[in-house]
Amino acid sequence: MAKLTWGMIGGGEGSQIGPAHRLGAGLDGEFAFTAGALDHRPDAGRAYGQTLGLAADRSYGDWREMLAGEMARPDRVDLVTVATPNATHFEITKAFLEGGFHVLCEKPMTMTVEEGEEIVRLSQSTGKICAVNYGYSGYSLVRHMKAMIARGDLGNIRLVVAEFAHGHHADAADADNPRVRWRYDPAQAGVSAQFADCGIHAMHMASFVTGQEVDRLSADTVSAIESRVLEDDAMVNFRMSGGTVGRLWTSSVAIGRQHGLGIQVFGETGGLRWSQEQPNQLYYMPLGERLQIIERGEAGLSPEADRTTRVTIGHAEGMPLAFANIYKDLAEAIRAGKEGRPMDPAADLYPRAADGLRSMAAVFAVAESGKAEGAWVDARPPMFR
Repeated sequence: MAKLTWGMIGGGEGSQIGPAHRLGAGLDGEFAFTAGALDHRPDAGRAYGQTLGLAADRSYGDWREMLAGEMARPDRVDLVTVATPNATHFEITKAFLEGGFHVLCEKPMTMTVEEGEEIVRLSQSTGKICAVNYGYSGYSLVRHMKAMIARGDLGNIRLVVAEFAHGHHADAADADNPRVRWRYDPAQAGVSAQFADCGIHAMHMASFVTGQEVDRLSADTVSAIESRVLEDDAMVNFRMSGGTVGRLWTSSVAIGRQHGLGIQVFGETGGLRWSQEQPNQLYYMPLGERLQIIERGEAGLSPEADRTTRVTIGHAEGMPLAFANIYKDLAEAIRAGKEGRPMDPAADLYPRAADGLRSMAAVFAVAESGKAEGAWVDARPPMFR
């Protein structure tokens, strides 16, 4: 079976996220890295692309050159990943969808709710995939957690508790460091800092595993370092479409926390707990029974977990493998579309443009509620109300 072709915008030399995408896209042999505009400096981007094996005529100086070049080719790329600074996501994603390309966009998908709604409508009208890289939803045991909840192992879900708290911006003396300061500057980051950066990952995961959307929320936001305009800590209470109660804490000043993404789900007949820093174990407590530890790679798991397990039990699973599962889902979706067949349900789990839109609506809702001393506000984007 011929490989699909893939191109990348951003993620150049020195990028934190670029290598994870390149490892993830190539891991299963589904995609060939064929085109790229990898740097905001045209000559540097062209040169770096060629060091990664891109042909000279497909190692582009910027995204506009790449769009024009790929549209003119009969063998244009099947999928484009957008991994540029946040404020550019909307313009680039919109242009490539209009050009007839499938897109995987880094989060946040857009900077405003209105832009998000435009991307959702454009994806629908063009019939092109617009996926958003909530990559943590690619972990095998997160997929298994979702499957367990969907098949009723926990009964009706009463409560979900999500966290994404770290301490890497806790040093007040570092507040003027340009690499940190921009994150808390409304002119560059928008209406939210920590929630928009990390909190939306935790909120997306709560929706992903429960199969419910966030309808309304109440937020307590604070700038623990007083010089910051935007929040570096937030506690968010929310209510979900299926009646589940949600609690979410996100922070960048929690000294001693490293990555800090975790989720707990409590139902009528059991509870589940998972942490991104120990992704090989899912803790399951059935009501009235002993605690069970479910290991990634063991026999008898769900199809959703089995298809996303590559390394044998006991070996560590990492973020690039979670990203690879998103790319594996997208390869299945693109192939199913080309072949005119239904998509494998166990693969139909990649985050959509609608997820990116809901996240952006939640960002604005948290900012509004925080300013209103925790008032409950509608967290849904207007098009979904």
